[in-house]
Amino acid sequence: MDFETRAIHDGQDPDPATGSVTVPIYQTSTFVQEAVGVNKGYDYARVANPTRTALQLCLASLENAEFGAAYASGIAATTTLMHLVHPSEKVVCVNDVYGGVYRLFTQVYEPKGYSFEFLDVDTINSSLADHIDEQTRIVWLETPTNPLLNIVDIAAAAKAAHEVGAMVVVDNTFATPYLQRPLDLGADVVLHSLTKYLGGHSDMVGGFVATNDPTVAERLYFLQKSLGAILGPMDCWLVLRGVKTLAIRMQKHSENARRVAEYLAQHEAVESVLYPGLPGHPGHEIASRQMDDFGGMVSFLASSEEEAVELVARTKIFLLAESLGGVETLISHPAIMTHASVPKERRDMLGITDGLIRISVGIEDVEDLQADLQQALDGI
Repeated sequence: MDFETRAIHDGQDPDPATGSVTVPIYQTSTFVQEAVGVNKGYDYARVANPTRTALQLCLASLENAEFGAAYASGIAATTTLMHLVHPSEKVVCVNDVYGGVYRLFTQVYEPKGYSFEFLDVDTINSSLADHIDEQTRIVWLETPTNPLLNIVDIAAAAKAAHEVGAMVVVDNTFATPYLQRPLDLGADVVLHSLTKYLGGHSDMVGGFVATNDPTVAERLYFLQKSLGAILGPMDCWLVLRGVKTLAIRMQKHSENARRVAEYLAQHEAVESVLYPGLPGHPGHEIASRQMDDFGGMVSFLASSEEEAVELVARTKIFLLAESLGGVETLISHPAIMTHASVPKERRDMLGITDGLIRISVGIEDVEDLQADLQQALDGI
């Protein structure tokens, strides 16, 4: 079956008890057992819940994965994956990783003795093999990255990592499985913040991990049960609802983002535009190979922090808010908002400067979005 059909049907058979075409919200903590040790596949909701099972089956299918596990947040999923790493091992990570992941790695795990090396995208794409060895447990990638929209060559990184026995984890939140499937490109594990495009309506928080490796999957299920960072049934149901329209939403997000990026690129108040769908973007060729479209995220540079802060406060349709991936357009100032936990000197080195603005382009009428940008830019 094609993607759109699987998003609506995989893991979501009509309820056998009632015939409901929508997976029920199994809002229960425990399940009656027929006898000691005899049950219908469920005994306690931290271990498994039918609504969560439906979600995990559906999302794994969309990533062309055999196994999937849902967590309370994207960071909960990240924390779970870090339990696959021993302090004597090393994680090599793209350097402009999401600020929350950078904070987790450097402020929680580094003090415990874990070793991290952060590499820029150009280094990963050209010479990753020079920075990894048998001590490397995970190569941690985002592509496109947040918020600079850099592009990592997943297939090349996976080839280099596998030569030394390292595992490749790809955060696929920005692209979604509709636009990019990292496991097909050689990655071992794919991660999502369900809060973003997969949920799609800015009304829940969750995370997800998928893999085709049965050994990794068995450990992830054990950790899901043992750490307890599970996704509740209501949130699972909200993602199942959201993912049914993922394909058509991502088509509109991508179309609108391209139009917004092209508009920004010709405006005299904009210094530069970061969008992999623009031919001048340094990662455009790689993105064209490994993505089916370029997604709904656009970043751009104003000339100063003052102009950036003034601009994001001036928009009317664009909502000044954290997060991304909902149907509504959101605008943010990464240096002060999403990446405030990253030290300023590091932000400046990465290019997350005080003039950087990030837009999560929604599915509104694109001419209305352009008009809102026009009035906001003209007011600077």
